[in-house]
Amino acid sequence: MLNKGLTTIALLLVSNIFMTLAWYAHLKLQSAKLISSWPLYTVVLFSWGIALLEYSFMVPANRIGFIENGGPFTLVQLKIIQEVITLGVFCVFSLLAFQNQALGWNHAAAFVCLVLAVFFVFMK
Repeated sequence: MLNKGLTTIALLLVSNIFMTLAWYAHLKLQSAKLISSWPLYTVVLFSWGIALLEYSFMVPANRIGFIENGGPFTLVQLKIIQEVITLGVFCVFSLLAFQNQALGWNHAAAFVCLVLAVFFVFMK
């Protein structure tokens, strides 16, 4: 059971790295003047290409981790874990890629609330 849980979390982590890139990398590339001349539909297609990689990890993560498939997590637990991973990946990405975007105490408080959500969703 532990192996499926760790595999699920690792796949969710990789999935969320790709999703964060699909959602936000174009903003960094645009501000760096690398794709500023691209029309919006090209940017959308570029992001969809990255998102396809995200789905290649997200779908297996959910299949492996779901309790009805022999995994350790309920559907709600999978979703809450995914949201916390998403926020963590986003924070790292935004700090590295957009260094002028500071995170404040309210962002930390929101993250703590999400971690508490994970705690509560696992309580019986």
